[in-house]
Amino acid sequence: MFKLLKKENKARRGEFHTVHGVIQTPCFMNVGTSAAIKGGVSSIDLVELKCQVELCNTYHLHVRPGDKVIKEMGGLHKFMNWNRPILTDSGGFQVFSLASLRKIKEEGVYFSSHVDGRKIFMGPEESMQIQSNLGSTIAMAFDECVENPAKYEYSKKSCERTTRWLYRCKEEMERLNSLHDTINKKQMLFGINQGCTFDDLRMSHMEEIAKLDLDGYAIGGLAVGEPAEEMYRIIETVEPIMPENKPRYLMGVGTPENIIEAVYRGVDLFDCVMPSRNARHATLFTWKGIMHVTNKCYTTDPRPVDEECDCPTCRNFSRSYLRHLFKADEQLAGRLAVMHNLYFYNTLMERIRAAIESDNFEKFREKYSPLLSTRI
Repeated sequence: MFKLLKKENKARRGEFHTVHGVIQTPCFMNVGTSAAIKGGVSSIDLVELKCQVELCNTYHLHVRPGDKVIKEMGGLHKFMNWNRPILTDSGGFQVFSLASLRKIKEEGVYFSSHVDGRKIFMGPEESMQIQSNLGSTIAMAFDECVENPAKYEYSKKSCERTTRWLYRCKEEMERLNSLHDTINKKQMLFGINQGCTFDDLRMSHMEEIAKLDLDGYAIGGLAVGEPAEEMYRIIETVEPIMPENKPRYLMGVGTPENIIEAVYRGVDLFDCVMPSRNARHATLFTWKGIMHVTNKCYTTDPRPVDEECDCPTCRNFSRSYLRHLFKADEQLAGRLAVMHNLYFYNTLMERIRAAIESDNFEKFREKYSPLLSTRI
């Protein structure tokens, strides 16, 4: 299912074949939490924005409209009119973020809905059942995401529990994929590596879950406040143990610099709310650095956001107009900004893939890793 086409040192150029199409890697997955990109961007727009994969949130869709409603509507692909791959997370991170409302036990997690307070239980089987109802291309295993910093003993016990949960996820997915009314009988399962910032836990956990020969492997529990250098160190620690013939996914990352540095260390897949969230607050990514378009200097600037960009926003509108929309609190401001940032991220991945193919990724990294983090 995963074909490694080219390598430049650790950086990998590949193709990931799925029932909903081939994913060219490295790839950034655009985050549509509740089956929609925040900012008024539809599935139709995403095709023009060069999105390959959309990531949707298991917990949020379970709460509303309900995964059974989506199954009745034919699954997520039909529900949101998207015929390319979809990855659904397991709900584990959302449970992690509801720390004051949750109770973790061996069978799963008991917690209260952030919407209406109703009691919810989610364990490995329930997470797989919800994701099966959604019919996503790739389902993530249910895991425990532990906060950083964390105590070693708790982290160790958490890793062991996450491993036991993974075995239950695999068994339940195999059962669900065999049922006659399952929407996607070829749904894939990714395991998640945990262990906080403890090298020995990360390594032993990766060794253990690699034995299951899953469809892909993710590095979880990072990008939650630890320094970037710490994250890079963990990737370097885990990467040699990750199966080379499976896609590698760094969850919740990140800035353009983070992505370039993680590709350099052997990662294939990424996701983050940053491009859309920052865009809605007028912060835009360009090939010369980061721009805050509401700055006064753009009041009469007739240029596009990025003169190197050919996204729908840059082809049609000026910095002056976009600044005006934000100052006037027009909804169009967020939509145009989100479209630009998503297009930028997807174009960044295209350029990374081309650089690896031509053995120029090291030069690309040297130039753009620092440049794209610069404030204009």
